Amino acid sequence: MAFEFNTTKERSELMKKIRSSGTKPEVDLGKALWGKGYRYRKHYGRLPGKPDFVFVKNKVAVFIDGEFWHGFNWNEKKAKIKANRDYWIPKIEKNIKRDQQNNKLIKKMSWKVLRFWEKQITTDLGRCIKKIERALQNGAKSKI
Repeated sequence: MAFEFNTTKERSELMKKIRSSGTKPEVDLGKALWGKGYRYRKHYGRLPGKPDFVFVKNKVAVFIDGEFWHGFNWNEKKAKIKANRDYWIPKIEKNIKRDQQNNKLIKKMSWKVLRFWEKQITTDLGRCIKKIERALQNGAKSKI
C-alpha cells in the first residue's frame, strides 16, 4: 500500500469537515438542559470566546472543549504529536492561552464560567448537568 500524502488543498478540505458547533456532545447537553426546562442562548457573541451555552439571567457561561483542540492532558499529549509538530503545538498552546484569557475576561464581567471536555459530556452527562444546575442556583457568586 502506497503512502497517501494530502496536499494543502486536500488537507484543508478535510479540516473543513471538523465541526465547531452542533457537535454530538453539544447537542446532547442542549437537549438534556432543554428537557429539564432550562432556557439558554447558544454561541453568545456578547461574551469573549462565544460560549456554547449562556444563561443570561444567571450570568453563567458554559463551554464544551474538544480534547485535541483545547489541550486535554496537554503535557502528556504534546510529546505524542508526531506529524507537523511545528504547526500543531503552537496552535494548541495558543488555544489554551486564549481559553484562559477568555475565562478571565468573562469573570471580570461578573459571570460564572464552566468548562467541560467533550468526553465529560459523553461519559457523565448527569454530573455535568448537576454542576450547571448548581451554578444556575448560585449565579456568578458561587465557587464550583
